[in-house]
Amino acid sequence: MTTQHLTRHDTYYTVRPGDTLTDIAKHYHTTVKQLQVWNGIPNPNIIKVGQRLVVAKDHSPENYVPFPGKEWFASVPNSPVIVMMGYRLVDEGCNCYPDDVEGIGPRWDEHHRDSYAMWQRKLGFTGADANGVPGRTSWDKLRVPVPVEGG
Repeated sequence: MTTQHLTRHDTYYTVRPGDTLTDIAKHYHTTVKQLQVWNGIPNPNIIKVGQRLVVAKDHSPENYVPFPGKEWFASVPNSPVIVMMGYRLVDEGCNCYPDDVEGIGPRWDEHHRDSYAMWQRKLGFTGADANGVPGRTSWDKLRVPVPVEGG
């Protein structure tokens, strides 16, 4: 596999004959789901020869959504940030969504809260610190990517 660095921050790969998203994910030490999120791929079984994929993201803070505050979640937001958070939770094995990723919607709800509580417990939080409401420490560790406009 040949890696292309097309920007200063992200690493790209151009699909070749015989490639699968699973093989590409393994090679770049990421997940199929993360590649789907970064590249807007709805069906992981369909990629095309010549397609350019983001395979690694720069981990600079500007690439991630800063903690929006507990008050934001209390306002029951409807935002693409919630969808990106849901994808990251699934990547981390914290999935209480109906129908797996198809069940991830943009409105903060009990599925998001339950999945986030799993994330908090995975990080070692207990009691009120694992109530499913994001706090700065757990949010920063989740590294929710900034949503891409129009995608």
